[in-house]
Amino acid sequence: MTAMTLFSRSVFAGGLLTAALCFSGCGTTGGDSSSANWPTKDNPGPEPVAHLVVGDTVTVNLSGGPSDDNPPPHVEPIKDDGTITMPDIGQVRAAGKTPGELQNDILTNYVPKWRTHLTVTVSAGDRVYYVDGEVKTAYRYVYVGETTVMQAIATAGDFTDFANRHNIWLVRGGRRLKIDADEIFKNPGKDPLVYPGDRITVKRRIF
Repeated sequence: MTAMTLFSRSVFAGGLLTAALCFSGCGTTGGDSSSANWPTKDNPGPEPVAHLVVGDTVTVNLSGGPSDDNPPPHVEPIKDDGTITMPDIGQVRAAGKTPGELQNDILTNYVPKWRTHLTVTVSAGDRVYYVDGEVKTAYRYVYVGETTVMQAIATAGDFTDFANRHNIWLVRGGRRLKIDADEIFKNPGKDPLVYPGDRITVKRRIF
């Protein structure tokens, strides 16, 4: 075998290795490959699930005065600036608060300037998360309480035969987390929590 042939084969092998490394790494560009900052079943962290976000529809009931003085329920989606607009008191910040916190803010804005006695009740409409890719029933699902990624996939009918269980993405806003189902099965406590608005995508395996 000539020196030129050996050199050519070395260059070819090196090219394949570089391409393989690029292929394996490029798919995670822009993602958060570390799960340290993501709430999990065993470590929910300080990030509260119940906080309202832009687009959530809230219903505000005002009561406590004479029966003919209680307005109808105020129903409004939270606007892009994070507020809702209530009668008399105007804009109230809603995004980033729990329904209970919003109740208290509305109450303090009405009493005692506009009302002497008032009861405020705030409720939020259906909040959903999304599961798509290689699951049997890709759809949007109503968030009804603490849910993990593996539970969400089970709700979507579980993996298809073509699912890549090592390539699952959890997307929250501008952040992404890559998940390996086999690692989660070994340590269920590390199963990331799902929040309203999240999207879970199960990728298709190549071979």
